[in-house]
Formats: sequence, structure tokens, C-alpha cells
Amino acid sequence: MYLDQRAHYLEPARYVLQSAAYPIQLAVNSPPTAWRWLRESLATRDALRGENERLRARQRDLELMAMRYAALAHENGELRGLREALPPVADRWLPAEIINIQLSGLRQRLLIDRGASNGVFKGQAVLDDRGLIGQTTHVGPWSAEVILITDPEHAVPVRVERTGLRTIAVGGGDGSSLALPYLPANADVRSGDLLLTSGLGGVFPEGYPVAHVSEVHRDAVQPLAQVRAAVLSHINSDTEVMLVWFRAGHPAAPAAAATSATDVKTGNAAIQPLAAPPRPAPASRVDAAAPAPGAAPATAPARPAPQAARSAAPKPRAEPPPAAADSTPPPDSAPRADGPGAASQAPAPPGESPPPPADTPAQPPRSRPPA
Repeated sequence: MYLDQRAHYLEPARYVLQSAAYPIQLAVNSPPTAWRWLRESLATRDALRGENERLRARQRDLELMAMRYAALAHENGELRGLREALPPVADRWLPAEIINIQLSGLRQRLLIDRGASNGVFKGQAVLDDRGLIGQTTHVGPWSAEVILITDPEHAVPVRVERTGLRTIAVGGGDGSSLALPYLPANADVRSGDLLLTSGLGGVFPEGYPVAHVSEVHRDAVQPLAQVRAAVLSHINSDTEVMLVWFRAGHPAAPAAAATSATDVKTGNAAIQPLAAPPRPAPASRVDAAAPAPGAAPATAPARPAPQAARSAAPKPRAEPPPAAADSTPPPDSAPRADGPGAASQAPAPPGESPPPPADTPAQPPRSRPPA
């Protein structure tokens, strides 16, 4: 022990004994270590499994929330688009969700989740943020049926924006087009023209977009043109539409159809017809009627006699000219242009003798000189 303490003589022996005892120590300590490892592994696995389940549930909730937020954002955008697309004549509006759609060749209808309990009435205009959809036909307590403008039984009074030409647009039955069957072959309509509501019919407001003209065909033997138009509203992709109430006194509000041509229930009795302004006289007549400065007013020239009177009047006999020695003009001759009666003397119509001057008494005619 002294030598091991001082000179470390037993260090190699201790190294060999430690090497031999290590496997025995490892074998003795293995069961508790293995049990502790197994217990920790099981606990960690359970914790990881629970945490994985919680994370998966959280991810599912977040995905559903994100989908809901996306749907709300899309719905908010649609509602904002519907609100911004409201015509100025609109007084109130109500969004409605489409719960059923029927698109066939003979029937183009929608079913919405708004009814009489929400104030919906029959014949109410249905719009979206792009164009015209249709109008309500059957209204229930909590739902309503909408006939689309593409239905073959539906017609919309429209006008061409470029020319103001009014006509009727009938549904094409395919869910995306309209027909204009009442336009003559010489009508001023071309592809690309925008069709707007004319405000007639008492349902739709004036000036709301309906469709774009897509096809125009004219045949020399047909009196009417074949015109097709593509609707602006996205009927196949819309999820919400809007029901509109209009201001009754607005100029663009749809005019309700009266019982007769003279029975109009709306109007302003304070508006009365105005007096027509006086028509100015033509410049040529004014210049002709104005007298020359310093000249005496002349009498109106006598109107020429009718042709029958001229032919019936006897022609005066020609008289020989007066003698050269006789310098006095005959009393029945016409006065000189510079005489006092020139201004008041009216010209005589052809075939008649001139009347005597106003200031000269009538004298008997001279006798004819002997031959």
C-alpha cells in the first residue's frame, strides 16, 4: 500500500481488474436502465401521439377557419360588388342566396331564400353586380322563384346605348344569350353594342346593363335581322343576387303600366304648357317692305287678275300717237315718273286700263282723230 501510494506499482493491476469488472457492472445495471428507457419511451410516445393529435385537430380547425374566412371574404366582395352595382334609382336592396337553379331549354328559373316575410313581392327586379338577372314570379313565405332573362317566356324592353334604338330582347333558352327578333333588316345595330334597360314595362329601371350584341345576320329576302346578344350576368356562377326597391319619384324609376293610354297615375299638375315664342320675319321680306329714306309710302301693288278674267276682258283698241305739234300730253295718258302722282300710282295689271290718279279728276276720253 505504501509503494502503491508512493510509486503507483498497482496501477496496471487496477486497470486489468477494472476492465474485467466492467461487463459485470454493465450486466448488473442493465435491467433498471432498460426499464427506465422503456418507461420513458412509452411516455414519450404517448405524449407525441397526443401532441400529434392535438396539432392535427388544430390544423383542421385552422383550415376550416381559413376556408370560412375565404368564403366570408368572397361573400363580402360579392356584397360590396352588389352594393356598388346598385343603380341610382334604388331605394332599398336585399341580398338573397341561390338555393336551387334550373337551367333547361324550356325553363330557366332560380330559387332564392327570401320571401314575403322579407318584403319580396311578385314582379320584383333581381340584379347582380354585372347585369340583369330576371324578376320574381312566385313568392312564398320564405322563398321566391325567379324567372331568368334567358327564359324563352321572358322578354325585356331594351335600347341600344350607341343609337338609342328601342326593341324587345327575348330569352334564348340556353342560359347565356338573348334574341332580338323584332329589329328590321336596316336597323342600326352592330356587334359589340351594349344593350341597356329602357325603363318601360314597369319592372326594371332605366339604364341598367343587360347584354352585348354578339351576332348580327341580315338576309336580303328577310324583312327582319337575326340578332343575338350575350348576357352580362354570370348566371351559372353567381351564388347571391339582390332584390331591389326603387324610388317612386325618381326619373329613372320603371313606369308602371297604366290601364289606358290616358290613365296616368303619376304626374305634376304644376307643369303647364308655355307660350310659343314669336317667329321672326324673313330678312328678304323685311328689306322689301322697308321704304327708302325720304320716299313717300307707296300703296301695295294690285294683284294680277286671274287668267280667266284676263282672257274674258276686252282688249283696248290701239290709238294713234299724238301729233308732234301737240306738246300737251293727253289727260288719259300715264303720269310721268317724276310727277306728284308717281308715288301713289299703282301699276295696272296687263289687259286693264290704269286707274286715274287720286288727285286728278276723271276726264272723258279723247275722240279719235279723223282718218
